[in-house]
Amino acid sequence: MPPRLEPMASPTDDLPLRAVLWDMDGTLVDTEPYWIAAERALMAGHGLRWTLADSQSMVGQALPTVAAAMRSRGLDLPIRTILDTVIEDVLASVRARIPWRPGARELLQQLRNAGVSCALVTMSEAVLARAVTDQLPEGTFDFLVTGDMVTHGKPHPEPYERALARLRRTEPELPAAAVIALEDSVPGVESARSSGVTTIAVPHIVPVPQHPDVQQWESLAGTTVADLQQALRTRATLS
Repeated sequence: MPPRLEPMASPTDDLPLRAVLWDMDGTLVDTEPYWIAAERALMAGHGLRWTLADSQSMVGQALPTVAAAMRSRGLDLPIRTILDTVIEDVLASVRARIPWRPGARELLQQLRNAGVSCALVTMSEAVLARAVTDQLPEGTFDFLVTGDMVTHGKPHPEPYERALARLRRTEPELPAAAVIALEDSVPGVESARSSGVTTIAVPHIVPVPQHPDVQQWESLAGTTVADLQQALRTRATLS
């Protein structure tokens, strides 16, 4: 849960929460073990070694970056073939069971009830993202930004900049600070932070180093919309 802070008064204290941008793997759903298993299985099938540490170093990265790393270890397959193979493996696991992260669905429901826009910003491709979001109530996410929609994946800011641009279609003056990103990885946090949105790290598989512009929460369990609004106030004290 978020730390209970009482920040100093600031002119931005009353900035209302406009939208929440959700990472998927590791934040909304605990699918990182699925990715790790799929990567290791593909490498092992070609007689190659791919350790847990190798997979952990790739958490949050754009999928082509992961595939390129696997090729650098000797996997003699085209990038697209690697991606298709790994995604299909993860997709089969997701269709069998979606491991939701604690508190994620409950917070999504609260945000929906409060009329706060939510979008998914993930490096997973659309086929996998929709396999997850289709299991949520219709309208939970206003739109998706997926890895196959961007030229530069996380840690580049493009995924979050694209999400902001989409939000600004209906609210042209939307300040980035009024938008919160929930992320679990170093690349994801860097992508969100660099776009200017208020960034909250909820580390899971791998630690996320402290950064003065990033708040860290232990879990989303028990988190409320009021906690997210508080995060906007807290950002004012960090700026």
